[in-house]
Amino acid sequence: MRPWVFLLLLVIEVSGAAERLATQRPYKRGEAMAGYKRPAIPFPEDNRYSREREALGRKLFFDPRLSGARNTSCATCHNPGLAWGDGLARAIGAGGKPLRRRTPTILNSGWGDLMFWDGRAESLEEQVLGPMQSADEMNLPLRELVPRVLSIPGYRPLFEKAYPGAPLTAALVAKAIATFERTVVSEDAPFDRWIGGDQAAIPEAAKRGFDLFHTKAGCSKCHLGWTFTDEGFHDIGTTGPDRGRGMLLPLEAMQHAFKTPGLREIDLRGPYMHDGAETTLEDVVEFYDLGGRVKRPGLSPEIVPLRLTAAEKQDLIAFLHTLTGPTRLVEYPVLPH
Repeated sequence: MRPWVFLLLLVIEVSGAAERLATQRPYKRGEAMAGYKRPAIPFPEDNRYSREREALGRKLFFDPRLSGARNTSCATCHNPGLAWGDGLARAIGAGGKPLRRRTPTILNSGWGDLMFWDGRAESLEEQVLGPMQSADEMNLPLRELVPRVLSIPGYRPLFEKAYPGAPLTAALVAKAIATFERTVVSEDAPFDRWIGGDQAAIPEAAKRGFDLFHTKAGCSKCHLGWTFTDEGFHDIGTTGPDRGRGMLLPLEAMQHAFKTPGLREIDLRGPYMHDGAETTLEDVVEFYDLGGRVKRPGLSPEIVPLRLTAAEKQDLIAFLHTLTGPTRLVEYPVLPH
C-alpha cells in the first residue's frame, strides 16, 4: 500500500465512527428514503466504459483458461446463479482446498473503494489480479498471464477493438475484467419502487422494518447509500482468529475488522459474515441483537445489544427481503479460440 494512502486511512478509520455519531440527525422517513437513489456507475477516467470493453471483460471473466490448471474462472466463485458469490461458508481454492474467508459478491462493486474483506486492494483493477495470481486460488502467476492470453488467437482482435493500440499487459487484462464487473449491478427491487413513490410496492411490515433499520436497530450507521454500505471496516464481534484489516493496519479498532458488505440481494447471499458463521438472515439479526458474540477492546461502538422484540426482528427481515430485485438473465459468452 502506498505510504500516503496508509496515513490517510489511519486518519479516516480512527475518526470515522466518532464523526458518524456526531452528525446523526433526528429520524425522518422521507429524508432517509431519499438517501437510496440509484447513481450512475462510476467508471474511472483511465478505464472508461465501452461495449467492446464490457464484452471482452465478460469473456475473460468466464474463461477458466486464465487459471493455472485451466479449470477455474472468476465465475467459478462469483456465480451469477448465486448472486455472484458461491453460496459457501468459505471459498474453495486451487486443488479443492477450503480458504479462510467467504467469497464476497461482486454485485455493485463498481461503487466500492477498497476491495476484499480486508480492503487490501485499492481498485477493482487491482482486485482482479489478486485471486488470479494467488497460489491458493486461481494459481496463475502474472508472468504467465499474458502468454496464456496470447496463446488464444481469438483474444487479440478483441483487445484491439476494446483498447486500440494498447500493449497487452496483465494490467490491461485486469482493466477489461473490471469493466465487466462494474456492469454487474442489482436490478430494481420493490424497495426502489417504494422510494420512487409506489406505496404498495412493499408491505407495511417492511416499512416498519425500514424505520427500525434507521432507529432502534441502528443498521444505517454502517449500511447506508444506494449499495447499503459505508465501505468501512468494523469489528462487529465475530468469533475466530482472523484479524481482518488488522493485518494491514496497526490500529486497535482494525483488529478483527472486516469490510461492511452491501445489502442488495442479501437474502440470496447466505451464509453470512466473512467466514459464513451465520447461516440465515434470522441468525444475522440475532447476532446484532446480542451486540456481537465476542467483546474486544476494538469492538465498534455501534455494536451494542439492541433488545429487539420478536415482532421487530421479523419487520427488519421483511425490509431486507425488499432489497432483492428480479433475477437478471446472464448469458454465458462464447469463448474465443
